[in-house]
Amino acid sequence: MIEDILIENKNQLIWTAVVVFGLLLLRFGLKQSAKRIAKRDELNYARTKLIYKYINVLVSFIAFFSLLLIWGVEVRELALVFSSVFAVIGIGLFAVWSILSNVTSGVIMFFSCPYKIGDKIQIHDKDFPIDEAIIEDIKAFQLHLRTNDGELVTYPNNLFLQKSVTLLKKDAMLDRIENTDR
Repeated sequence: MIEDILIENKNQLIWTAVVVFGLLLLRFGLKQSAKRIAKRDELNYARTKLIYKYINVLVSFIAFFSLLLIWGVEVRELALVFSSVFAVIGIGLFAVWSILSNVTSGVIMFFSCPYKIGDKIQIHDKDFPIDEAIIEDIKAFQLHLRTNDGELVTYPNNLFLQKSVTLLKKDAMLDRIENTDR
């Protein structure tokens, strides 16, 4: 019984093993690349973990799509299902476009943001200017900024990329910690 199933589905099982192995290699390679970039740019581990999650979602999506094709789902049927799902998701995301914009900005900031946790910055925004603040954390959706008054300000990632920002001092958080120890 089991032998018959194995013989009947021999090609699909072989291709499944090849795809799974290939995607594991892809996932490993992408994570190593992200790790090298994080180490080179001295990025926070929490930001690196966030990119790892994005890599896992991407590889899972590719695996799901590939396995459906291997096991005989027709491309036409698959295209119909995915176009319907993406249409519904697209309508839903249109309503919450700022969330998607902030996540995308977070990914962009991971790879190319010149500011790091601990830097003192000034944000030139006519509606909500921030004269001096220290970057405490960079999350998926927003930055956590600590003003000189001790207020915690959450600033959306997409606005951070759109506004002019001045770097006032590198690693200003170290200075603040040293001053509180005295």
